[in-house]
This record gives sequence, structure tokens and C-alpha cells, in this order.
Amino acid sequence: MKLIKYPSKEQWAELLKRPALNTESLFDTVRTIIDKVRAEGDKAVLEYEAAFDKVTLSALTVTSEEIQKAEGLISDELKSAITLAKRNIETFHSSQRFVGKKVETMEGVTCWQKAVGIEKVGLYIPGGTAPLFSTVLMLAVPARIAGCKESVLCTPPDKNGNIHPAILFAAQLAGVSKIFKAGGVQAIAAMAYGTESVPKVYKIFGPGNQYVTAAKQLVSLRDVAIDMPAGPSEVEVLADASANPVFVAADLLSQAEHGVDSQAMLITTSEKLQVEVMEEVDRQLAKLPRREIAAKSLENSKLILVKDMDEALELTNAYAPEHLIVETENYMEVAERVINAGSVFLGSLTPESAGDYASGTNHTLPTNGYAKAYSGVSLDSFIRKITFQEILPQGMKVIGPAIEEMAANELLDAHKNAVTVRLNTLK
Repeated sequence: MKLIKYPSKEQWAELLKRPALNTESLFDTVRTIIDKVRAEGDKAVLEYEAAFDKVTLSALTVTSEEIQKAEGLISDELKSAITLAKRNIETFHSSQRFVGKKVETMEGVTCWQKAVGIEKVGLYIPGGTAPLFSTVLMLAVPARIAGCKESVLCTPPDKNGNIHPAILFAAQLAGVSKIFKAGGVQAIAAMAYGTESVPKVYKIFGPGNQYVTAAKQLVSLRDVAIDMPAGPSEVEVLADASANPVFVAADLLSQAEHGVDSQAMLITTSEKLQVEVMEEVDRQLAKLPRREIAAKSLENSKLILVKDMDEALELTNAYAPEHLIVETENYMEVAERVINAGSVFLGSLTPESAGDYASGTNHTLPTNGYAKAYSGVSLDSFIRKITFQEILPQGMKVIGPAIEEMAANELLDAHKNAVTVRLNTLK
């Protein structure tokens, strides 16, 4: 990790750079895979599974027997933990249900909205170095609450053609409709265009590596919606002298172990804490099973000392972290001044891990500075809001002349006439 003390504002842009993620350079490779899956369906997906995931599959669909068997392959303790997390995620996301209200904008003119679940959604769950069964809950639970009729889950199998049993257990618990053994670009293409086995969906959710990110970007240009732009995962800890260096180091490392391109940042007003965290990171890193991944990630990470909390907040809002942990004495006051962040964790006893797994908030969040313009996944991500309006005779008499005048001045006479013919029947 890099120790940086009292950087000038001119240095901020360079300091806050993320690890480079140039998905455009992958577009040609990714487009070739997408086009083949679009043209050849299951055959192409099975070929790419053999090539990329090193597995020979006879079929893509996960059977009900495989799902049933999975429940017996994980411990009761893990099943209880997954069930607890699912319950909290359900409670939090259920509270986000939209309540439409009819509004009479003027006498005889009523407008309202109705929330409707997206009928078919695709959920991508990475395999790679860790089985992200927690992401199954984060996506499938709100999809079910939103009323999505079909949720299609794709995840890469292991070399024996099996899906991690915790992923299958979580998927069944959360109400996933169909599960398929497919990873990477081929999975995104299958959900975007449909194959003989995999249904076409209307919106694709879920994290992935740079190839998955590039695939989501390409298919979203005109064929299917996606949850949000994404890049490598990241955390910032905003701390003062009251913070516990052991906690801060643990928070930074919990992010660093995600992947070699993850980024962990400390912005602090305490020079003593900066040094103590550096030492503590080295001590804890040595004990981590995934220390090689974390160590590589820490090369992208920085411990930044600033002169006061005003500057710390300004720098934080410029960075717009995916995860922000506020470990300060007056953390509620500080939190009120945070305007750019995906998800915020307050106080010394609230690690990012809580939101990653079980507190109830969603862990699918905007990275790479997109928190300045995007929200994380929520119930709203799985619904559409349709507007309705009704105009009664008294309303048309009042609003009609205004519509005629506006349409005439935009030189759209047919628009004007659609009102005129109605007004003529009300005279």
C-alpha cells in the first residue's frame, strides 16, 4: 500500500484513479462469442464451456435432482446463515415497495403510476475463485418481491460439471425459476438472445470479470437492459484518530481479497492511525489464505492523510466509492455530508461484510466512480413504472385549448386536431 501525506488538490485526480479496466479492447473477442451463441444456441454455449471452463456438458439445465441433492451437501450452519440473510434481505427490500397515488393535476385530469415487475430477468452469478451464493440472494429475492414472472440464473460449473451446492440451495430458497450451467460471455449472450434451453430475458443483473462486463455492455446497446456499469470492487474507509487500526486493516483486507484488481483506500485525519493501519495490514495479510490475491490488490491501494474532516469528505465525494466505511467519533454527522457512495457503513461495529451478506441491504453496487450517477440494485431495479391518465369532460374543456395552442406552435396539426375533435363534441 502507498502512504500519501497531505496531497494537494492538483494530485487528487491521479490519486483517485482506479485500476485500469479497458473493456473496449475486449469488444472484438467478446462480440465473436456473442455472435456465435446468437447463431448456434446451446451448441455454441456447450463448446465455450469446454473451451473456457474446461468442462464437457451434455446439457446446460440444472435438474431438480441436482437441486435436491445440493441441500444435503452443505452444513446446517450454512443453511441457517443463508436463511437468516435471505430473511433480512427480504425485509429490507419489501419496505421499498412502490405505492402509486392518483393525482388530480387539475379538475377532471387525473394521473398516476403503477409498478409492474419485469417479466423475465437474468441473474449472472460468477464462479471463479469464490462461489458467490450471497449474490444469488441479493438478486433473486428482490426479483421475487417485485413480481418478476421468470428469473433465469446462469453460473459456471466446476470441472466435474457441478454447481456449488450453496448456490443451488440459495437459488431454490430465493425462488429462482431456472438454473443453467453457463459462465462468462456465453452465459450473458444466452440470456440476452435465448437458446434452445436458456430463455431470453429482458434485463440482466450480476457482477463478473472484465469479459462479462464487456459482454453486458455490448448486449445492452440495443438488445437487453442491464443493471449498471461495473468495474472492479472497491472500499474506502474514512477514519479519524478514534478508529481502531485492527478494524480498519481488516476492512481494507476484506475488500482486497476479492480480486487482484480490487482497490482499498483509507482517507484519514490521523497520521498515527495511518502508520498503525499500514503495520496492521501487513500483520493480518500474512495469515490470510487468499494473501497472494490480497497482496496484489494492495498494490492498487492507498493510505491518504489529509489535514481535516472537511478535506476528507471532499476527497471522499470526489472518489465516490462503491463501499464507504465511516469510522469516526461523530460518524452520523459525517454521514450526513456523504453525497457520492454506493453503500455506507457507519461506526466501528459495521463492517462492509455485513452488507455483503446478511444485514439486508443490497451488495450489487456501482463501482468505478459510477456512484456519482447510479444507485445500487434495489427493488426498483426489477420493476417498471407505467403512467396512466384519465381526462373527464370538465378536464378536457379546461386543458384542451392549452394543448391546441402548444401543438399549433410546434407545427404538429394532427396533435392539435386530436384535441379539437373531442372539444367539438363537448360544445
